[in-house]
Amino acid sequence: MRYRKLGKTDLDVSILGFGGMRLPMVGNPGGLAGFDPKIPIDEEHADRMVGHALDQGVNYFDTAYGYHGGQSERYLGRVLRPVRTKVMIATKLPVWNIERREDFEKVFREQLGKLQTDYVDVYLIHSLNRPFWDKMRDLGVLEFLDGLKAEGRIRAAGFSFHDEIKVFRSIIDAYDWDVCQIQYNFYDRAYQAGEEGLAYAAARNIGVVVMEPLRGGQLVHRIPARVQALWDEAPVRRTPAEWAMRWVWNHPGVSTVLTGSSTLEQLQEHTRTVRDAAPGSLTEEELARFDRARALYREMVKVDCTGCAYCMPCPNGVDIPHNFQLYNDYFMFPGREFCSFFYGNLMPDQERASGCVECGDCMDKCPQHIDIIRELKEVHGLFGAPPKQD
Repeated sequence: MRYRKLGKTDLDVSILGFGGMRLPMVGNPGGLAGFDPKIPIDEEHADRMVGHALDQGVNYFDTAYGYHGGQSERYLGRVLRPVRTKVMIATKLPVWNIERREDFEKVFREQLGKLQTDYVDVYLIHSLNRPFWDKMRDLGVLEFLDGLKAEGRIRAAGFSFHDEIKVFRSIIDAYDWDVCQIQYNFYDRAYQAGEEGLAYAAARNIGVVVMEPLRGGQLVHRIPARVQALWDEAPVRRTPAEWAMRWVWNHPGVSTVLTGSSTLEQLQEHTRTVRDAAPGSLTEEELARFDRARALYREMVKVDCTGCAYCMPCPNGVDIPHNFQLYNDYFMFPGREFCSFFYGNLMPDQERASGCVECGDCMDKCPQHIDIIRELKEVHGLFGAPPKQD
């Protein structure tokens, strides 16, 4: 395993971090987005994954209050308790649950209980955008973080981010942060904080944790033929996951990259890739290949949904991420007729885009700032609802 300093802290973090948002789930070995409280974590499978991560030297474990309907923190607290002093646990303050200053302490104590620990190594304000940042700042979150650090209840303070670069800069400049967590991959180079934000944080010696290096699996599963041809033509043979992870690790300002693995096999692939992942290790030809792949993807993707499911659950039962997946798949992959058939015949009526009542409950929750109501109309306009086939 390779290790890097977490910004200005004295923490040495493995360059591969273990993400707790897409753990394997009972009855669904491939995992879901991790926000359905009705489906329990497949703890036997997850235990094997954590055991492998520990054996390979992974020491950074990331979770959040809402992952897996609140079960992710509880699961990682149990499985990491025997090795607590050898690992770092990062979790997040749920901005959606905070209405009063007193809620900070209430929520944090609850998280400590679920994690079975008396301190958190890295505590992040979750999913900051301009409205959430203004609210948290005005409620006194920075003073709360100062107090936690002074009391030794957290070792590092930070935030995860989903907004424009100008908002990112203003948040960075407002406090002496230890860590920030940003979405970054070869497709999202200029999206949200992007490469400009990465450089801005790194120049201030702030540790950068990268999430969505595979864009929720979109950069590695069911690769469009033209993109796959780019990888196949390269002199060095690598899987799409190896290519994508190596691209992020190529940046010296990145402290650790979170794997959102849902299976042991996915995690094993990522731990193998670590061996050759060093800053500046990609050639100019390889970097140019990423540019061509990105251009191809941008031609085909219609809705920039990563499947994170922050928008869920929909009060009316619409499966928003699945609708967008079908919509993108229709334009990106062969076999378009299957997408239409699935929408009209296999998807439950209440889960279709047509079930949207435009309540707007999902709109402020989307980290990608997708106009979900408008796009769901586009989905149903494309697929409609053909008569059931016997």
